[in-house]
Amino acid sequence: MPKAYVFTRYGGPETEALVEVDRPRPGPGQILVAVRAAGVNPVDWKQRRGLRRPGESEERVFPVVFGNEVAGVVEEAGEGVTGFAPGDEVFGSTAAGGYAQFALLPAEVAAHKPAGVSFADAATLPVAAATAYDGLRQLDLPAGATVLVTGAGGGVGGAVVQIARAFGLAVVGVASEGKKDFVESLGAVHVPSGAQWTERARAAAPDGIDAVYDLVGGEVLTEAAGLLTHRTKLITAGAAPQDVVELGGARVARARTSTVLDAVADLVVRGQLDPHVTQRFPLERAGEALRTVEDGHARGKIVIEVAA
Repeated sequence: MPKAYVFTRYGGPETEALVEVDRPRPGPGQILVAVRAAGVNPVDWKQRRGLRRPGESEERVFPVVFGNEVAGVVEEAGEGVTGFAPGDEVFGSTAAGGYAQFALLPAEVAAHKPAGVSFADAATLPVAAATAYDGLRQLDLPAGATVLVTGAGGGVGGAVVQIARAFGLAVVGVASEGKKDFVESLGAVHVPSGAQWTERARAAAPDGIDAVYDLVGGEVLTEAAGLLTHRTKLITAGAAPQDVVELGGARVARARTSTVLDAVADLVVRGQLDPHVTQRFPLERAGEALRTVEDGHARGKIVIEVAA
């Protein structure tokens, strides 16, 4: 039987286990993929603690397989699926977890992996890069404008910086002092996080900040809002909707389409987006991979690789 890394109830790391599961069967509109790589994201451990996405109402049936993005090879296509066939190399968002040897993907949020993009890099695109892309499209800034990114040293933040640069924007990246070299290597002006960071941000952008892409939330989001003249240019993927709406901004509106996946993969092919996969773990060490992200010290992207 195939293996998967799951959580057996809501809680902490003590709920996690590598178990054998039935091989999934694709339903209408789904494809079954033999996983080659799965991206690791903060949302994964947050879901273990009970987080639900907006609009998600059904009770989870335990055990729940971790993971929201994968890359792999199509094994089988469900009823009504067109454009995908067994043997195709694909990547996309999962229907029911991705830290596994097999995963189900809704065909509408899957895309063909370009030959020049590795499975590991492709597996990082559906969550981090697509979130970055959607938010920047939402801001709709003209070339030459300045966007400030909080949490610029993380997986989503690094993608925001690079895609913003590809769109012709100037970027101020807020991150810890330890991530200074990384943030600057992406093309942003680094501003150290911590007390009085907004004063440093103003100094780094003397002509003003046109938009804020927040990935931290809390007090950082509130302080970042004070840097803007027009709060409609404040978006967050790091705070609850009500928190940002009270400040006059909005949550990132996710498109979740194959078209967006094709667009971010094309940026990788063009050399304008490097997913910066910094660590790779086998499925048997999925818990260690998740701890790396949950502890908040990961730089770039963490990937779980599954043997063929």
